[in-house]
Amino acid sequence: MATIEKFVVETTLESEIKPYRKIVEDVLTDLAMAGKISRIHVVVRPEESLFLMVATLRRVLPLIKVSDIAEVSTGKVEGTVLIELTEEKPLPVLLELLWDKYGRNSVDQPERRTLIVTTGDSDEVNNVKNIVVDDPHKSLKATLADMAIRASPEGFRVRYHSLTGSDFIFVATEDQMKPEWVEEANMLLEKLKGD
Repeated sequence: MATIEKFVVETTLESEIKPYRKIVEDVLTDLAMAGKISRIHVVVRPEESLFLMVATLRRVLPLIKVSDIAEVSTGKVEGTVLIELTEEKPLPVLLELLWDKYGRNSVDQPERRTLIVTTGDSDEVNNVKNIVVDDPHKSLKATLADMAIRASPEGFRVRYHSLTGSDFIFVATEDQMKPEWVEEANMLLEKLKGD
């Protein structure tokens, strides 16, 4: 597991610290998240039916646009855009996006890594270049939520989570969510960032 700058697990039951830490470590490893998290603090209070997790990420990745994965230029035929991919992996996602925007009949694939899009406007090159193919922040948010759900005690189905920039907060309980728990998580995050 990659080194996490600060990793704290606290619980009101001293004997539960090591098992909870092991659970969190295993989940981090399973989801390959250890390298993405800088600091993490977990609080478990079984008597209140409360699980808190706050974390700061190492860095938030930028959006991946068509211009990042392909050479985009005006096509040989007027009103077309030529896309020459530098890698194949994002091709299925890109095809779906182009089909949604321009229609299936307007997207031609003469070669494996070459797409020709009939847009009707040669000035559409910049719009095609700026199409977002992947939003790592969005997928990271889903993975962080999954990580926290896996680490929280079973039955804790009432949940709150947020990812703002590189700050992640997760609160779970099996009872009704109390606003003060979310507030406590925010204060815990500020303390974690300040240490």
